[in-house]
Amino acid sequence: MEVSRIEGPARAVRVSNPQGFDFAMDDVVRSDSYSPLQSHCGNRVMVASLSSSPAIPSPAEGRPMLVNEIGQISAKPVAVPKPAVDIPTWRIAAGNLAAGATAGCAVEAALYPIDTIKTRLQAMRSGGGFGALIKSGGGRGLYAGVWGNLTGVAPASAVFMAVYEPVKKAVIASQPDERSFLGPLAAGVAAGLASSIIRVPTEVVKTRMQTGEFKHAFTALKTIVAREGARGIFAGYGSFLLRDLPFDAIEFVTYEQLKKGYKNLVLKDSRDLNPGEHSVFGAGAGAATGLITTPLDVLKTRLMIQGQGGKYKNVWDCAMKICQEEGASALFKGWQPRVIWIGVGGSVFFTVLEASKTFYAPHPKEEN
Repeated sequence: MEVSRIEGPARAVRVSNPQGFDFAMDDVVRSDSYSPLQSHCGNRVMVASLSSSPAIPSPAEGRPMLVNEIGQISAKPVAVPKPAVDIPTWRIAAGNLAAGATAGCAVEAALYPIDTIKTRLQAMRSGGGFGALIKSGGGRGLYAGVWGNLTGVAPASAVFMAVYEPVKKAVIASQPDERSFLGPLAAGVAAGLASSIIRVPTEVVKTRMQTGEFKHAFTALKTIVAREGARGIFAGYGSFLLRDLPFDAIEFVTYEQLKKGYKNLVLKDSRDLNPGEHSVFGAGAGAATGLITTPLDVLKTRLMIQGQGGKYKNVWDCAMKICQEEGASALFKGWQPRVIWIGVGGSVFFTVLEASKTFYAPHPKEEN
């Protein structure tokens, strides 16, 4: 077999052999990477580069072979990279939307009873803790308002992930590796802010149903809007942002860094994490974040359930009155179910999220 250069601007390579096998790879090639080209002898896809060893098919084996800089042929076959598939942005966004909605609904449905207990504990002003709550009948109706809540959770979670993924990738791409944590940090804040327009009304309706004020989500929404207007349906918006923006940022950056560190240091990049590992890191990130942000969650709950009377003027006033009337420890009311709820929730959420991202991700065969 002979390999020769063809003079001209294309800087092509011609290969021939005694069996009459003759073709030319006649496209311009880059010197720093392989470029997929189509040969003139059938439909074999080859890689050609004059400075980094072009690949030619072996007539005997039907496999690509290396051609080095001086035209010698190596017997070592090479893997031919597949051409990249240009996936539309809308298809990627659709996958993120679906993954977010699936994960959000899964964790909400699974852990709603624990959230109900947590909310009722935080709403109690007399003290007594979990035992007093059960004695007063607070253990009944733990799924009160779940269907109405899922109606809001699905679009809110979908919007969250549709914003989170592109922002994270854009920020990571603009930062050196040692500051890659800024990606999930900034993305968590941006996604939380974008989804708050849906999450806050959903949270208001859910909270007031959990405390027994309403029995049906639509009735709750209609009544709150009629009596209190937009201010009522967005009650506690400031405290919600104060709680959820730090929460989203801390939880996601903790999860992403745990996952990255484990994959690099323990697995040595030998494989991707399995569902069990996603579950463990999700639980750890959720539990830690849940404990840290409990005081903010208490403030949010009190502001959302106060109704038209308005005992608290704002977040600061709410915090001061709770500390003066009930003691600073009241800011950690409900921390036990909250840590359990968010710890288990993080486990469920991130496990389902990772599986959903893989399931809904666009595949090359869809675009061919």
